[in-house]
Amino acid sequence: MLVPMTKDPQAPQLARLAALIADETRAVCLLALLDGRAWTAGELARHAGVAASTLSEHLGKLVAGGLLTEERQGRHRYVRLADARVAHLVEDLAARVSPDTVRGPRNLREASAGSAMARGRTCYDHLAGRLGIALTDALTSRQLLVQETGFALTEAGLAWFETTGIPLDRTGRRPLARACLDWTERRPHLAGVAGAALCRHALSEGWCVRIGSERAVKVTEEGKRTLAELLGMDVKALR
Repeated sequence: MLVPMTKDPQAPQLARLAALIADETRAVCLLALLDGRAWTAGELARHAGVAASTLSEHLGKLVAGGLLTEERQGRHRYVRLADARVAHLVEDLAARVSPDTVRGPRNLREASAGSAMARGRTCYDHLAGRLGIALTDALTSRQLLVQETGFALTEAGLAWFETTGIPLDRTGRRPLARACLDWTERRPHLAGVAGAALCRHALSEGWCVRIGSERAVKVTEEGKRTLAELLGMDVKALR
């Protein structure tokens, strides 16, 4: 007689999580919220191309499932990704989608937006795309970051962040440096506390600016000069 195996207690939770993401409208919302900002339900409904009532039902499921958090201000309902772990989960899953299964752009506008996103974008709270990879490569080549057994800042790397004026919050449980698989480049870029701090500093100092209504960013002329001076980066590849 077969002896029934003890079911892993995590199996039901994993199945519920997979079911939450396994809907195209909810996937569209999760990908949009990778920009790290709070969106209104109306903005997400227009972005997903569905009725407000339909979108509200989907948001309720994502909030109940712990993938989103919400807050209300007056008549508006704002939602954002619950935390960095959710962002990494979504980005990692997107990176594992075969390029052969993704439809091409339907028009010039979509093609331009896709090109901009591949060139440089935010992945929740850190930089991704070719820009994120270039920054990661520059930090690694200068021995400020090591990747052999997972991402880690070296002593020189910690000193670089300090002298550059980029504070690192080391009081929480979030890893100081973490590898995040880039879904367009298929290579890891820098995430974690250091990745978030570098992105925040780049935007606040005007090294990068957001463009369009998506997550795309571009390097400014000031950013090109500064990144060349600080990290020896050749930003021509980011054009």
